Amino acid sequence: MFPFFCYDCSLLTFLLLLSVFHPCFPARIIPQTETVTVITTTESHNATWHDFSRFLHAERGSQLSGMSELKTYFHRFGYLSAPRTAAPYNFTDDFDSQFESAVVLYQTKLGISVTGKLDSDTISSIMAPRCGVRDNLRSSLPPPHKTHSTRHFAYFDGRPRWVRGSPMTLTYAFSPYDTIGLLSEEEIRRAFEGAFSRWASVIPVNFVEVREYEEADIKVGFYRGDHGDGEPFDGVLGVLAHAFSPVNGRLHLDGEETWAVDFDREKSKVAVDLESVASQEIGHVLGLAHSSVKEAVMYPSLGPRTRKVDLKVDDVEGVQALYGSNPNFTFSSLWQSENSSNFALGSESRFSKWTLFFAAGLLVLFSCI
Repeated sequence: MFPFFCYDCSLLTFLLLLSVFHPCFPARIIPQTETVTVITTTESHNATWHDFSRFLHAERGSQLSGMSELKTYFHRFGYLSAPRTAAPYNFTDDFDSQFESAVVLYQTKLGISVTGKLDSDTISSIMAPRCGVRDNLRSSLPPPHKTHSTRHFAYFDGRPRWVRGSPMTLTYAFSPYDTIGLLSEEEIRRAFEGAFSRWASVIPVNFVEVREYEEADIKVGFYRGDHGDGEPFDGVLGVLAHAFSPVNGRLHLDGEETWAVDFDREKSKVAVDLESVASQEIGHVLGLAHSSVKEAVMYPSLGPRTRKVDLKVDDVEGVQALYGSNPNFTFSSLWQSENSSNFALGSESRFSKWTLFFAAGLLVLFSCI
C-alpha cells in the first residue's frame, strides 16, 4: 500500500503552500529597492527626459545640479509659476517649498500617491512620453490653455466647443507637405479614421476627410522642432503631439517619433502607436483637456509600444457634456465592456494562483509515492 501521508510529505506540503500563498504571512517583510523605468535603446537617441532619473528621492531641502531643468518641465505643463524674469526662466537648483507644492499638485492631478517627494512613481511619470498640452493651468497662463476641471475630465477655460447644426459635421485634412515617410498615406489615414470614428460613436458629430487642407476644420500635420506655433517639438519621445482648443483645429504630431500602426511589424523600442495619440489629440480639438483617470484616452502620458484607443466612461462623460450624446450610444454597453475587461483580469489572476496550487499538490502526492 502506498503511504499518503508522512512527515517528509507534510513538511514539503507546508513549504510549497508557503511559496504559493506567501502574502498571507506578514511576519517578515523584506524591503524592496525603488526603481525607475528608464527607456533606453541601441538606436542613435535616448528618451528626451531620461536624465531626470538622477533626481530620484529628492525632497524639500535638496539641492541638485540640473534641478532647474526639472522646474522648467513643471512650468511647461502648468504646475509651477515662472520667476519674474524674462525667458529663459532663471529657475534655481533648490528643492524649495514652492517646488514641493508643485510636486504635490502634479501627483494629485495625475493620480499618483501624494508625498511631495520625487519618488519612483513620480519620476517614472515625469519621464514618460506625453502630450504637449498643459495639465494644470492657472490664471497667469495664456488664456487658450487655461482649463476648468469637472470630476476627472477637464475642459479648456470657457468650455470652447464647435457650434454647428445638429448633427454636426467637421471636416479634416492632412497637410500635403508636413508628413512622414515611415508610414504610408493610407496607413495614416486609417489610423485617424479609426480615432475619429470612436469619438463620433458617442457624440452627434460626423467627421469627414477632405482634400482641401486649408479649408478643413481640423488640420493634421507632422512637424519637427520649432514649427511656428510657439510649441516646438523636442525629438524622440518627450512630447509626442499637441493640439489646440476649438475652434482652432490644428493637430500637430512630432515628425521625429517612430510612429507605428502595427507593433508586430515595427520592432523599435521607442515606437509610438499613431491611433492612440490621434485619439487623445482629437479630444483636445473637441475641447477636452487632460483627465486624471489613468485608463482614460485623455490621460496625458502614453508609453512607447502601448496602445490605448478605447474611450472610457470619463472620456465619454466629458465630451458628451459639450456635444450631447449620439442617439445610438448607450452607457450600458460601455460599462459592460469595462466590467468584462476587469473581470477577465481578475479571473486570470485567480486561475493562475489555483493552477499553481493544484500543480504543487500533485507534486507532493507523487513525491510521496
